[in-house]
Amino acid sequence: MLEAVLLGFLFSIFLVFAGRYFRGKLAVLSALIPISLFVYFASFINEVAQGKVILESVEWIPSFGVNLSFTLDGLSLLFALMITGVGSLVFLYTAAYLKNHKYLDRFYGYLSLFMSAMLGLVLSDNLMSMFIFWELTSISSFYLIGFNNDKADSRKSALTALGITGIGGLLFLGGAVLLGDVAGTYRISEMLGMSDSILKSPEYILIVILIFAAAFTKSAQFPFHFWLPGAMKAPTPVSTYLHSATMVKAGVYLLFRMSPVLGGSDFWHHTLIIFGAITMLYSAIHIIFRTDLKGILAYSTISALGILVFLIGIGTQAALIAASVFIIVHALYKASLFLITGIIDHETGTRDITQLSGLKKVLMPVAIAGFIAALISGGVPPSLGFVGKDLIYEATLHFENNAILLTVIAIATNILLFYAGFVAGVKPFFGKLPDKFEKVHMPSPLMWIPPLLMTVGGLIFGIFPGLIETTFAKPIVNALVTDTEDFHLKLWHGFNTILALSATTLVLGTILYFTIKPKHKLEQAISKLDRIAPKNLLFKLSNGFVDFSSLWTSVFQNGYLRHYLSLIVAFLIIAVGFLLFKDFSLNIDLRSLSRVTIYEISILTMLLCSVLYTVFTKSRLAAVASMGVVGLSFSLLFLFYSAPDLAMTQFSVDTLTVILFVLVLYKLPKYLNLSDNKVRIKHGILSLVFGSMITLLILRVLSEPKNTEISEYYAENAYTLAHGKNIVNVILVDFRGIDTMIEISVLIVAALGVFGLLKLRLKSKDKK
Repeated sequence: MLEAVLLGFLFSIFLVFAGRYFRGKLAVLSALIPISLFVYFASFINEVAQGKVILESVEWIPSFGVNLSFTLDGLSLLFALMITGVGSLVFLYTAAYLKNHKYLDRFYGYLSLFMSAMLGLVLSDNLMSMFIFWELTSISSFYLIGFNNDKADSRKSALTALGITGIGGLLFLGGAVLLGDVAGTYRISEMLGMSDSILKSPEYILIVILIFAAAFTKSAQFPFHFWLPGAMKAPTPVSTYLHSATMVKAGVYLLFRMSPVLGGSDFWHHTLIIFGAITMLYSAIHIIFRTDLKGILAYSTISALGILVFLIGIGTQAALIAASVFIIVHALYKASLFLITGIIDHETGTRDITQLSGLKKVLMPVAIAGFIAALISGGVPPSLGFVGKDLIYEATLHFENNAILLTVIAIATNILLFYAGFVAGVKPFFGKLPDKFEKVHMPSPLMWIPPLLMTVGGLIFGIFPGLIETTFAKPIVNALVTDTEDFHLKLWHGFNTILALSATTLVLGTILYFTIKPKHKLEQAISKLDRIAPKNLLFKLSNGFVDFSSLWTSVFQNGYLRHYLSLIVAFLIIAVGFLLFKDFSLNIDLRSLSRVTIYEISILTMLLCSVLYTVFTKSRLAAVASMGVVGLSFSLLFLFYSAPDLAMTQFSVDTLTVILFVLVLYKLPKYLNLSDNKVRIKHGILSLVFGSMITLLILRVLSEPKNTEISEYYAENAYTLAHGKNIVNVILVDFRGIDTMIEISVLIVAALGVFGLLKLRLKSKDKK
């Protein structure tokens, strides 16, 4: 499985060097990557259907318990097939949709990167590796959403999506670390048997909150939903792939996967039910007020994601069956509708539903695909959507708490989703064809065959639901529920309450479709409420933070280095001084101290003279030179105390520092302007206080009893474990290697920043 996950990454790297060959007719060959992966994962269907769970692990950072562990069960197989299956069709569609685009190879590189990141996410059995893939999906989606980077709204949408999902990723990391600490492992498969102990942990509520925050931001749950409609600025293949079938379902997948580990508490179930219900109904209502086809599909997607969270919150076997089937239903019809919308936009130049009608006369195959997709979306028999809708009602009706209320919410949502499906899939194709669209022609088969295939699949699975019962539904339920009852998916269950609810949904949905017509007046009316919408409230909070940051910067970071140093030193005096004098005592045995020698007196005298000269001189170069004398004095001190390696290091660093200072100060005025005596006095007092505190701190350290356990450990193991005789080097490179790596990384980042400033060439208008 590792090779399957890495294939997309390797293809992205390959495109960096050979991308120019994939901008023309060869672009269609890019689809061979997801097609081959789809065939690979499809080969596991029989094994998984028989109840087998395939595990694979590759050591990565075993000392931290972080390995590339992968698991393939019913849940991960379904998502892997969706990622590669829908991905294959999107890759083919893109070859025609972005034909001859100058950055087509770059687009394929981003798509491949995203596909591999999603595969790694859904296959990961280790929370840490899952987090890495989680973040990679956010980064790659940022590039895809902002692909049209010459447009300001695309850039803003990409930044908004990255900001929201990035915060969720950070919270996911916090939840993963806490959960790994409680469970003693990061492997999800090992946590399954620890559910009871995790639920009893004091950190349980915090862990669940962090996991919820990660899932809600990724899957666009209220109040974090607003980034998804904004992301519709991306090209249609992106909307199809990321926002209908894959990325937005990553949060749903996380909730699915963690349900056996963290589920079982009222907090888990009630929170998911509440947020899922609010999201599904709130977003479904928004559909009525939208006139842009992508906007309609975006809000219907958010509503569908709310349904999935809602069903996971219910948590019964019936609810999990409904959720597993609805995932397939939504992927088939929503991806189709997005592709159809892309065709309409590509051929007519508009997505405004108030201007579109009669397109079946010029786009008949596309109209057929749209009509079938609308049937699946509305849950009209014999489509798979009908089966999925019945399962949702069965889950809500048989829930033990507030069954009637939950069922009413589900019915209202499904009525509005019926409306959305028919508005997007039927309305553009029926009625009179406007004169301006008479010259519209059929696009390349690569564009209309993919949505037609997916909608036909929705019909076939609806007529023969047993095809997904044994391959997906049962393996998923077996992976999530301990004690399962046998079940069968059927298109027809006879005349019962659920059938009556389905019929009610269809009738009311039809009435709503013929009663309410999309109008710009409705869109303008709801826009008046934007000031209290979650999007604007969060943006106001963000702007407030920016204003606070500006104030903070103007006070504490005014551009003067001496001011920065003064603040740092003052903070250290307060922080360290509080801890030092909180319980201050000195017990120094003066007899244990060695006699003061003439060498030490001489070095101390030289140090004092150098420091005083540095403080009172008016020459910059003289100050630098005298500071060099201070460094050389310390080199002599190290040498006298039998530390020639430290003396040589100090000598080298100090000499280099002096040279660099001289080079930096070469073009500055030779003499200092020291007219502000108040500043000098303030800095002098600060320096004396800081020096006194450091002196007391050293004396306090000397008064503490010596503990040589750590030094003895390093001395005993430096050669045997790290094969090094220089203990200091071994500590830096091996025992504390990560610290050293981070320090080097900080230096590299700082060096890059300095280099960027040196190379900066501002225009005259920007210098003002």
